[in-house]
Order: sequence, then C-alpha cells, then structure tokens
Amino acid sequence: MHLYIHVPFCRRKCHYCAFSSQAHTSELEKSYLEALDIEAGIRAKQIRGKRISSIYLGGGTPTLLTLSSLARIIDIAASSFSMDSGIEFTIEANPETIPDKNFPADLKKLGINRLSLGVQSLDDGILTRLGRSHTPSQALRAADIVLEAGIDNLSIDLIWGLPGQTLKRWLQDLKTVISHGPQHVSCYGLTLEPGTFFARLVEEKEIELPDENLQARMYLCGSEYLESKGILQYEVSNFAKKDYLCSHNIGYWEGNEFLGLGPSAVSSFNGLRWMNPSNIEDYAGLANKGFKGLCLENINGSKLINEKIMLALRTSRGLRLGEYSQLTGQNFFLTFNSLISVLQKNNLVRLDDGHLCLTRKGMLVSNSIIERFIS
Repeated sequence: MHLYIHVPFCRRKCHYCAFSSQAHTSELEKSYLEALDIEAGIRAKQIRGKRISSIYLGGGTPTLLTLSSLARIIDIAASSFSMDSGIEFTIEANPETIPDKNFPADLKKLGINRLSLGVQSLDDGILTRLGRSHTPSQALRAADIVLEAGIDNLSIDLIWGLPGQTLKRWLQDLKTVISHGPQHVSCYGLTLEPGTFFARLVEEKEIELPDENLQARMYLCGSEYLESKGILQYEVSNFAKKDYLCSHNIGYWEGNEFLGLGPSAVSSFNGLRWMNPSNIEDYAGLANKGFKGLCLENINGSKLINEKIMLALRTSRGLRLGEYSQLTGQNFFLTFNSLISVLQKNNLVRLDDGHLCLTRKGMLVSNSIIERFIS
C-alpha cells in the first residue's frame, strides 16, 4: 500500500495550477498538523496493519514548512503505519525553498531519499507568465544542491506547450536540465484547468499557446532526446534512468491501494474511494468528527475495468491482455479487433508480449485513444 500526504501550503498560486493550496499561516499549520495526526490514527486502524511501500509528500509546497514541522509529519506517519524497509520516500520542492545543501541534507536524515523539483521552465519570461517565484539560475543551483547533499534520486518537472515557448527553447531546457544530472524527468503538456488564471487569459485571448503541430513536435522531439541520453520513457509524461522509475506513481498506474492524508487527498482501499475536503478549516472540522460522513465511491464492475485500461495504457508496458480477460471473461483483442487494426495501421498502438501498448505517437494522443476503449 502507498501513502500520499498532502501539504496544502504555497507562497502564491501559480497561474496554471488547479491543485488545492492555501497561503501559510502558523494558525492554519497548527490546525492542519493536529487534523493530520487524527486522520493517520483513524486510517491506520482502517487498513488493519497493511504495510506502506512508498511515501509521497506532495503539495502545495511541502518545503515551505520548517524542518521541525516536516519531522512532525514524518513522525505521525512512522508512528501510525508499518513501513517496508528501504522504501522510496519522495518530497516535492520548489527551487526557491532550497537555499543551501543543509536543508536537503537534513531532509535525508529524516529518511527522505527522493526529491521532485518543480522547475517547469528555464526561460525568465515564461516563468513570469507562469507565476513562478524562482529564476532559472535558482532552479539549476537547487538541482545541484540536492545532489551534493546526498539525495541521489532527483526528479525534475518541466512543462511543454507554454505560451511563447519554441521547439528550440524546449529542447535547450531539456539539454540544460540533463547536464545537471537528474535521475528522473517529468514532462507535462500544459493543461488549461477550468477556473485557473491561465484558462481565463487564453479564453480572453490575452495569451496564445503554441499550435497543435508545434506542441506535437515538442513532445516527440523531447521524448526522443531524453531517450538518446539514457532517460527512458515509462509513462506518458515520465522518463527515468534505469532503476529510478518512481515506484509510488507506478503503484497508482498499476491500480494498487493507497491512502491519502491531508486536505483534498484521495484514498482507494478495499474497493472504495474517498476524497478529503480541500479547505484546511473543513478538513480540521471533519477530523473533530472522526472523519465520518465522507462520500464513498464503489470502484467495481465497469468502473474498475475502465480505470485498469486507462491507467495501463498510459504506461510504456501497456495493458496486459490476460489481466483484462481475467477481469471480464472477454478477449480484448476480439472485442476491439477493428479499432486495434485501425490504430496499428496508423502506428498508434502495438502488440508486445501479450500487452497492448501505445507507441510514442499514440502517447501524444493517449486521451482520445483511451476513450475509444472505455465503455
């Protein structure tokens, strides 16, 4: 079982971001930590002693908190749950929150062995448009500091398809980032989330995104470049050196059970899924009620099958056809024979050792392909 802990604090909201976050205050932090402690105790009883195989501290910006606050979060998790030995333990960070190597060195002492750094771009103008607080030099220095401090599993997040971004600029960003030695790179296409500042600017035509052809070239050329440097694609947006795949995220894609603690966190356990309130005050109020009254969603039948298809086809390994047959009693290839034939002719899917996989060209349009297989 995997454990996700949401730290809901940010200095400010990035213009493209739809994740749950609030401005940090000492009062809100106190309420958050107290509620987190209560929730961990309740969930520990609920999972009946199952062991945790990975931890992911996400946000928000977890590294906005002091070391003592982060230590308390880790202590809450360690005292509530049984952990596998040598587990992957990730924390998300923004470059401006890592001023020197003392901080990541202290994170390592707390048991954190993987850091995901939100760089997004190395272009000053684009960073300003994104609403990011760091500079390109801060981002690269932070990457160096993390590795110098001994956290030797560094992931860097970048975004392609941004307003004002060119193919040359995108490939230069990748080249520069790779020269600083990360073990993992996540490359996300910009998504315009409803209600975000960016979505409004695009709707009102105040900013313009690269056209579809240019975005496609960014994705395909960027993927090819990373693989030429030994950073291999294992999911639509994720690339890693050998032995550095993110086991926590793989757990999601394989449909494993997971617990999510904190505001807006989602859990999936024993065929049920639930989501915590996004607001810290509401989350704390629910803690006082023993987390009773959350809406529980049953994940079974066609919903379970559709999620298996969706998640598996996002990975380079693809959908295991034997597993589909076990779940449904049907032959996937026979059920979708005509569709698969068309996709193969267009070099969008391939059959490989009992798996249906998207090609790189197919991954570019993964959402539209997956929709065709979901009933």
